[in-house]
Amino acid sequence: MVVFLLVLVVVLALLGAVHWYVWRRLVRDVTTRGSLPRRLGTAAVVVLPLLSFAALASSRAGAPFVLQQVVAWPGFLWLALLLYVTLALAVGEAVRPLLFRRLDRRARAEAPAAAPAAAPVPVPVPEHASAAPEEPAEAPPQPAPATPAEVSRRLFVSRVVGGAAATAAVGTVGYGTYGVLRGPRIKRVTVPLAKIPRAAHGYRIAVVSDIHLGPILGRAHTQRIVDTINSAQPDLIAVVGDLVDGTVENLGSAAEPLARLRARHGSFFVTGNHEYFSGADAWVDHVRELGLRPLRNERVEVAAGFDLAGVDDIAGESEGQGPDFGRALGDRDRARAAVLLAHQPIVVHDAVRHGVDLQLSGHTHGGQLWPGNYLAELANPTVAGLERYGDTQLYVSRGAGAWGPPVRVGAPSDITIVELASKQA
Repeated sequence: MVVFLLVLVVVLALLGAVHWYVWRRLVRDVTTRGSLPRRLGTAAVVVLPLLSFAALASSRAGAPFVLQQVVAWPGFLWLALLLYVTLALAVGEAVRPLLFRRLDRRARAEAPAAAPAAAPVPVPVPEHASAAPEEPAEAPPQPAPATPAEVSRRLFVSRVVGGAAATAAVGTVGYGTYGVLRGPRIKRVTVPLAKIPRAAHGYRIAVVSDIHLGPILGRAHTQRIVDTINSAQPDLIAVVGDLVDGTVENLGSAAEPLARLRARHGSFFVTGNHEYFSGADAWVDHVRELGLRPLRNERVEVAAGFDLAGVDDIAGESEGQGPDFGRALGDRDRARAAVLLAHQPIVVHDAVRHGVDLQLSGHTHGGQLWPGNYLAELANPTVAGLERYGDTQLYVSRGAGAWGPPVRVGAPSDITIVELASKQA
């Protein structure tokens, strides 16, 4: 508890310092004291972080879903804007002195040359006059107050740098939001597997993860995903966790288009960590009603000639559930290839020990917001794409939605068509 409180204090102090810095550069330095723009800017820097806190806490606190929707858009978008405006202003700190020097040189070059000062006229001192007493030492010179021209240059530079930073942040977040609302694009990956029979060569699995239905992404988002998957005509569909951020009561209707998924060998689902924040058992029952088959630490034999297994997410351990690899993969014929659905890539080492040939995961979002990919690399063996661990290959999807800010920068959303290739073919 003490550690948690200490971390909370550090995080709040950091957020306070960042908001003060943004207020200083985008409000104080570019407006005049007491003006309406300064008052409005100050109010925004106070209200927006409160909306962000409300957006993060409202669902966990069980607030009415309508209220969650009201605070979600401004609250989550401000978090993304805060990130990129802070990065842009930090870059601007290197530009500011360069602009100041250039404007100072131009001002000196344009100033009229000053007239030379007249030489002082010596005053004769009578010989009988006594020497004048020594004058007290002069006080050190005080810096001259800034001239109106200097104040004007400082205001100009602050407005140029602040305006450029704000424009860059808004443009980045705007384009990243468009990418999420437009919907994921199809990505194709070929994975050769030694144990796949010749008859399964070219077998296509549509992998979709991290849809994150919630206060922002709703039924239309689900329908775009369903249409995109069906257009690819896969043989099997794998929904690998983090379908929702909310209860069945609030989001059940948003998930209904999943009932229209079409694949020759059906659609399968495993839980992600966010299902355990939203009522995992209720959601498992609901997706089953929609025609998806949940794989809860179990496996099925696919007619194409391989085993498909699925494990619960490790977040379920807090509820006495979690992954059970022995139950999902024990007592199977290891001459057959095994494809595992597991939400988090971190369980790949368990997959290696149980002889899995291919693990399909999500969870990372590919970092979602650059430079978040560098943080994601610290917590996950693979952030996105295909990598090998011993005899096991791991493919991690960037996901089809977004958590928190409906924004992606440097990590576009995707639905991956994994095509299995038989080495016998």
